[in-house]
Order: sequence, then structure tokens, then C-alpha cells
Amino acid sequence: MRLLYSKPSPYSSKVRMAAIHCGFELECVATDTGAEGAELLETNPAGKIPALITDEGTAVYDSRVICEYLDRLSGNLLIPQTTEGWLLSKRTEALADATAEAFMAMLYERRYRPEDKWHAPWVEKQERRGQRCLAALNAQVASLPAEPSVAHFALASNLSWIELRFAGALKDHVNLTGWLEAFYAAHPRFAEARPQA
Repeated sequence: MRLLYSKPSPYSSKVRMAAIHCGFELECVATDTGAEGAELLETNPAGKIPALITDEGTAVYDSRVICEYLDRLSGNLLIPQTTEGWLLSKRTEALADATAEAFMAMLYERRYRPEDKWHAPWVEKQERRGQRCLAALNAQVASLPAEPSVAHFALASNLSWIELRFAGALKDHVNLTGWLEAFYAAHPRFAEARPQA
């Protein structure tokens, strides 16, 4: 299977960690979404990564759908099948993704708009959103079971991206920083897939 991805992308990172966990080898193809290349647009009309191309040539996107696809192929190694386990895993994944989305919105405002066009109320709203999400995750991270699931990969990849792009943003969330350090220490094979500049 081929994965169109970017090293810094937390969503690409989540998929790569999930594939490692399930024992799938991916041919990872570095993809610049800004270039709007033909392979990317043919694979995902939205022009977003990650996008998976199966061995049969079928396109699978976005990261949540790719992880669910890998879960099905692996016999449910990623997503717990009890109602309680499923809910904890999927809710954690959604909140971890939402956290990164808030921080990305702040980053993109500054990266892609001239400074005189920055909209401070928008940035402040995203900052509040991101901090609420971090506080909620910080309060509940201890409830994650030891066995890795899609929740672990979403949390690790999104927190690692925030650390990469917003140095010091996690300093007040000691449960999260402690969890992240312990996660990579216990599972060093996933560290290679964390977001990188």
C-alpha cells in the first residue's frame, strides 16, 4: 500500500503509527499539498493528506477512515470492540484531532496571511479552543488502557505536532507530557513515525 503523506503532519503520523502497530508496511510518498500534484488530486479530490492507495488501487482518505480501514484489515487491532472501549478510543481520537486543528488554525493564520490581515479575535478563539481540548485530555489521559489503540496514536501524533510547532504549549499539562514521554519509552518503534520538521 502507498501512503501519500508529509513528515510534519500529525494525521500522517497517526496513520503510520497505526500501520506499524498492525504490521502493515507502507510505501510512504512525501507529498506537497501546496503543489496540488496529479497523484494527490486523483487519489483525494480534496487535495489533503494522508491518502492511502491500496494494492488494488482503491483510494482511502482521511486519517480516521484510513485507520478504520487498517483496523478492519488487521482483525480489529486498532479499535476496541466493546462499546465502552470503542467510545473511549474514538472520543479520545476526535478530541486529539480537534486539539491539533485549533493549533493549526492559529499557525495557518500567521503563516499564510500578511501580518496586517491577521484577525486577532479568530486566533484568540482558536487558542481558547485548543487550551480547552488540552485541559480535557490532560484530565482524562490516565483512563487510557495500556494496550495501544487508535486513541494512543492520535494523542501521541497530535501532541508531538504541537510540541514541534508550538514549543512550550504543553508545559501546563503535565499529565499529557508525562504520558507522551512514557508512551514513546514503552513503545520506541512508534517514535520514528512522530511528526518531524
